[in-house]
Amino acid sequence: MPTYALLVRPALNRVYADSSVDLMAAELAVFGDRALGGRIGGIEPVRIGGVPYLAFEADSLDERDVRYLANLSSAYALFERQGDLLAPVELTPLDKFDDDLVTIQKYSGKTNEHFTKLMLNLAVTSSEFAGEMLDRRLRVLDPLCGRGTTLNQALMYGYDTAGIDLDAKDFDAYSAFLQTWLKRKRIKHTADVTRVRRDGKVVARRLTASVGIDKESYKAGDALSLDYVNADTTEAPRFHRAATFDIIVADAPYGVQHGSRAGGGLHRGPLELMRAALPGWARLLRPGGTIALSWNTNVAPRTALVDALAEAELTPLDEGAYLGFSHRVDQAIVRDVVVARK
Repeated sequence: MPTYALLVRPALNRVYADSSVDLMAAELAVFGDRALGGRIGGIEPVRIGGVPYLAFEADSLDERDVRYLANLSSAYALFERQGDLLAPVELTPLDKFDDDLVTIQKYSGKTNEHFTKLMLNLAVTSSEFAGEMLDRRLRVLDPLCGRGTTLNQALMYGYDTAGIDLDAKDFDAYSAFLQTWLKRKRIKHTADVTRVRRDGKVVARRLTASVGIDKESYKAGDALSLDYVNADTTEAPRFHRAATFDIIVADAPYGVQHGSRAGGGLHRGPLELMRAALPGWARLLRPGGTIALSWNTNVAPRTALVDALAEAELTPLDEGAYLGFSHRVDQAIVRDVVVARK
């Protein structure tokens, strides 16, 4: 059986770099199971010439298989192993825009963009729409979107995307960034910030944008849509129709004030927020869609998040490779991921 070696993309964050090989091993196992028909095995970290790779076996990878693998979150290059030699395999990722869309923003508390991509990949490949990852414009929601790392990654993939966040400063910062970036890149687009009114009162602000992948598609009316609502995430169903999203991805609060005013004040941990928000999020998800959540295990055990997802009538995928995503972020944060399907 042919064997391959994935070169791991260097990460500027040293702590994440230390975890990236193990995280991509678990990610590759999910890809292999869900998108490649279980034809990948023997996944193990190796060092070749002193450089970290991820080795695996695969039975007759075709061009489409390689197109899936090109989108692994930390994949830098792929080689087929031929004795002591490495033969390059060309990777063509989904990326529709320059990568500075996801890398240029720098601010305290930003989720690592490699990890954001991993989360989106897990949600897509774990859904019933995994076979459409390369072909269909999926709809992605991040109901705790902050300054928009997930929104930007979804745009990179050519997906329609939406976000919700209560923090007005994050909303303003993302709105300014996106519009500046689109103008600087001379990408055909429209973008407007409006007020959302209910019963005569302003209840939220909303950024809506149409983004052209290229001039021709934009002129033809085939633009990507982006929607960011500055509001309480527990009220998500007020701003979106039921069963309209294929994927939900959320990075839950790590133990700081974030996300929702349910109960009269900002929640400090993920559990109260998840229990308050998950039923509404689940209503927005299409049957067969998935939600991927990350959180700090130092403030909530995995079993509690799994139970909260089940209480929202979602089916947690809590076995095998899905148990391989726990990793240290810093001394106070050990981050994990849980995935559930509707």
